[in-house]
Amino acid sequence: MSPELVPWLAVLSLLLGFLALVLEVFTAGFGVAGLAGIIFIGWGVMLLSVDGTITLKALVVALAVGILVFVAGIKVMSKFNLWQWFTLGNRQRKEEGYSVSRQELARFAGQEGVTLTPLRPSGAARVNGERLDVVSEGGFIPAGAKIKVVRVEGIRIVVRLWDQS
Repeated sequence: MSPELVPWLAVLSLLLGFLALVLEVFTAGFGVAGLAGIIFIGWGVMLLSVDGTITLKALVVALAVGILVFVAGIKVMSKFNLWQWFTLGNRQRKEEGYSVSRQELARFAGQEGVTLTPLRPSGAARVNGERLDVVSEGGFIPAGAKIKVVRVEGIRIVVRLWDQS
């Protein structure tokens, strides 16, 4: 490889590596972009190095130290209960069901509203100024149609097309 090409190839590799890492952060993937980013950055550093063996040793040491700091950080956060800053405090359990109370939803029985999305048979509607997830009693109800809440079955709100004429 020509000496003039190496710096440009290294810069391109580093740039692609950082772009791949940013892509990994903003997409829900399987880590392919993150792994590619790490490989590109490592390759770019190797291209810029004078001595490949020393650079490779430094990269391995940096990776090992990074892993040790990560593990130590997790242990410290667990010991001092610092996870509350990064996680939700409450946990929903299967035995408890959903956290919305059935009495809160029962107040919508008999109320009128408008569909926000088409109901096929489920969708969203606005009843008394609140956006709700609802299920139609029958078939399809288009968006913008007037509806009436027929019944509330637990956390399920059943509606039907409401014709006021």
